[in-house]
Amino acid sequence: MAYDVELAERVRRLLVDIPDVREQAMFGGLGFLVGGRMAVAASSHGGLMVRVGAESAEELLATTAAEPMQMKGRDIRGWLHIDGDQLRSRPHLAAWVAIGVDAV
Repeated sequence: MAYDVELAERVRRLLVDIPDVREQAMFGGLGFLVGGRMAVAASSHGGLMVRVGAESAEELLATTAAEPMQMKGRDIRGWLHIDGDQLRSRPHLAAWVAIGVDAV
């Protein structure tokens, strides 16, 4: 499955005023890097991958609809996956993008 192009465009619009942002295709998705570090990505599995940092991951898992980010069946420490259904509103998407930007 290819990444959600519409979701990627919505993320792009949220990052327009952030300095040093670039996009990079990776793992079948589209990553958004800030200062050379990936903050968020439109995932090839649908939804959004978000860098949250290891120290924030447990709290966010307990208090949001986020799930552990997995690749090849293994949890990726410091990263969460948010299903596209949880990102339909601009405020929800903006909150997750801000978490990713803050984490880098």
